[in-house]
Amino acid sequence: MSTIADLRLPAADTALATAFERAPGATFELESSVSKTLPSLWVAGVDRETAGAAFAADPSVEVAELLVETDSRLLYDVTFADGAGTNRLWDDLLADGGSLLEARAADGWWQVTVRYRDRDTLCDAYDHLIERGINADLRRVTDVTDTSDHQTRLTPEQQEALEAALEYGYFEIPRGISMEDLAEELGISHQALSERFRRAYETLVDAELQPAGKKSRLE
Repeated sequence: MSTIADLRLPAADTALATAFERAPGATFELESSVSKTLPSLWVAGVDRETAGAAFAADPSVEVAELLVETDSRLLYDVTFADGAGTNRLWDDLLADGGSLLEARAADGWWQVTVRYRDRDTLCDAYDHLIERGINADLRRVTDVTDTSDHQTRLTPEQQEALEAALEYGYFEIPRGISMEDLAEELGISHQALSERFRRAYETLVDAELQPAGKKSRLE
């Protein structure tokens, strides 16, 4: 049984405190793709000049290279000093074997989601944060007891469609790909893809809202 934890951590204790002082309206989000150049951070809410100046002013940042610029976001490949920035944050969070699922920062706070092997591992990681002087706020804990039923309720076609949508950025803002182009990548019609999404969304929403121990209304 694994445990998923949502934590709130102050940037002042963890990463990019000075960057937030220089760009208080910025949001930072860890790029989810796997890359040898991690960490890469999406920046939104500020322009290119403000983001660049904020990174330059932060003593934990050695290099911040702009990789991608869209109408609403900037993607930076960031190199932090040893033991500083998100390097330290991930070391503290994952020292006891956690897996980072999501990390986003705004208004001077990091919101992170981490999966641990069990609650004991989570408690060890939390104690480690406190010992390091990090004012960690544990917001939510979810025990994942058995996800097999949830996983198998999607048909292979629905799962393929959702995985492709994530891969090509269909759910991003702005979208990384249109539904028409995504359907073409999958070799199906726009209407068929729309129907797969509709049925997949219904299945996932039903699973999420169904009270524990009750049968799905779709069964």
